[in-house]
Amino acid sequence: MKLRILIGLVLVVLLSVSWTIATTPVKGPHSPLELRVLRDQIEGLDVQLGSYFVTAGRCAGCHGHDTSGHSMVAGGEDVNVVDDWRSTMMANSARDPFFLAKMEHEGLVNPSLQSQLEHNCLKCHAPLAVFEQQMLGGPPFTAAGLDTSVMAQDGVSCLACHMQNPDAAAQYFSGDLHFDSARVWGPYAQDQIHPHIMQFFVGFTPDQGSHILDGRVCAGCHTAINHPVDLEGSPTGTSFFEQTMWQEFVNSNYYGTDQNCRSCHMPRTDEPVILASEYTFLTGQTPFGKHHLTGGGEFMLRMMKDHITELGVPATPTQFDSTIARSRRLRRTTMDLDLDLVDRTTDTLYLDVSLANLIGHKFPSGFPNRRAFVQVVALTAAGDTLFQSGRWDNNYEVIGNDLPYEPHHNVITQDDQVQIYEFVMGDVNQDVTTTLLRAVHRLKDNRLVPIGYRVSHPSQDTSAIAGHALSDPDFNHDADGVEGNGGDIIHYHLPLGGYAGVVQVKASIWFQQVPPRWNQEMLTHHGPRIDPFRSMYLAADNTPELVIQDSMMVTSTGMASRSQEMAISAFPNPTTDGRVLIEAEGITSITAYDATGQRVAIKTDRTAQGWRCTLPEQPGVYYMRINIGEKDRLVRVVRLGR
Repeated sequence: MKLRILIGLVLVVLLSVSWTIATTPVKGPHSPLELRVLRDQIEGLDVQLGSYFVTAGRCAGCHGHDTSGHSMVAGGEDVNVVDDWRSTMMANSARDPFFLAKMEHEGLVNPSLQSQLEHNCLKCHAPLAVFEQQMLGGPPFTAAGLDTSVMAQDGVSCLACHMQNPDAAAQYFSGDLHFDSARVWGPYAQDQIHPHIMQFFVGFTPDQGSHILDGRVCAGCHTAINHPVDLEGSPTGTSFFEQTMWQEFVNSNYYGTDQNCRSCHMPRTDEPVILASEYTFLTGQTPFGKHHLTGGGEFMLRMMKDHITELGVPATPTQFDSTIARSRRLRRTTMDLDLDLVDRTTDTLYLDVSLANLIGHKFPSGFPNRRAFVQVVALTAAGDTLFQSGRWDNNYEVIGNDLPYEPHHNVITQDDQVQIYEFVMGDVNQDVTTTLLRAVHRLKDNRLVPIGYRVSHPSQDTSAIAGHALSDPDFNHDADGVEGNGGDIIHYHLPLGGYAGVVQVKASIWFQQVPPRWNQEMLTHHGPRIDPFRSMYLAADNTPELVIQDSMMVTSTGMASRSQEMAISAFPNPTTDGRVLIEAEGITSITAYDATGQRVAIKTDRTAQGWRCTLPEQPGVYYMRINIGEKDRLVRVVRLGR
């Protein structure tokens, strides 16, 4: 029986191979026939071949881990796209317990719209299943088929991005994705990659698409435009921009440059990478984008790691640890913070906390529950608290966060005032809501905008600043009132209560991916998806995640002394001509690295003001490693194109 099956398979292969490249002798012990069978059996990843799409398990046969160490390796590092992808939020977008609970919540609030809501959500969270069924002319895919669909469980899989039509990318939003039926788009031209291999194994033709390189492929799902309803479920006839990461990027200095989505979320390596296993004739391609696909939050990654079996996640704890570490590193390069002494009187210490957003969209951005907040703590020389703003309680809620929401502050004078950068949505009555389909008004949006953001830009209305930040002269304006610096300055007036000694001050930015107050409305409901999330959430450690901090000591005479670890500034940042001044005491050396971690040559000159550094001509993100004594500090600097 086995012999008959084998003979049949041989005949099928012989009949289908009408050209020679796909049958070129391979590296390793397996014949092309054996490889075709083995590549359908990737550990932990189910394989499904549909009429239009295949799941990532099929792609893993060539682009996954190569046990021989021949392919998907860069400088000795395994960079195979499937293992980097499988522990990300994108790979697990259909298993994400917060998403599943929120989707159920929206349907419970508006039961007459449940099927439509689920279908709209799953267009981005389970795109292969949704569009396979749609392209076959079937009914809209909903949550009823989610648990039993292999394609749905594959989340944002390989072809969800690589099969998008380049002409439609960034033209349609809210998950209205447009696909090619048999063409797979990537960064390389056909004459670089031997398209016959992919044609033979999976029936797709690879080609080069600029939308993969310039970030347009991300726009369709990272722009969410809702059509709200009132409290009775009747349409308001308006639109509400729930997520606008693409429009935020378009309204920045980064748009039209090489600094786009992939620059941070898919860091490049210039090491040549052989893209398919077992083919000795293939040459390495460069540059290569590592499929890290991480954001700045780690809370949900840790939750999914803790419930791998329960959620059916096809990733290991070790793979999650790698993704979590990448997220942490990325988060700590998103912001710049400077703590400056303005004045000290007998009663008050005057400080400025200056923030700068160094990324190509708002901080924080994406789903509207995410928030960041500033913590400032002042202590006496003996360690007693003089002032504290931005601490949190045992439930991880920010102390001083007023109801219904904390307003944006330009000046903070009291402990119970706290600067929270967030997006607050309002319903038809302008009451705060966390039900997405009831959101009609932007009550507050003081999330830090990217460098170059202009209120006069055509896309500004989709990502509008809202609330008191609009009247804050320091918000997205420099000292001369020029718009577009992507920053904010909070002026702290710290009451000293008669204390005349040395003051220790620390300023920090903290981030929460799923803050507690945002969940309150959802967790009043019960359901098969809400209840498991509630249990996971209440058991999880939701300690805010550190982004960046600075500190100083202020003497009784009003002189400031910074710690070596924190007292570093880089100006201008971003830089347009590549020159940047690094100021700090005790610098012994400066080295620079590009966004991939490769060391680059820079010119340094010591001046009376500090170290003048000249970066390479290539625009991009650079990391300056500054050595002070026995300590190193990493400073992120952006070089823009001229």
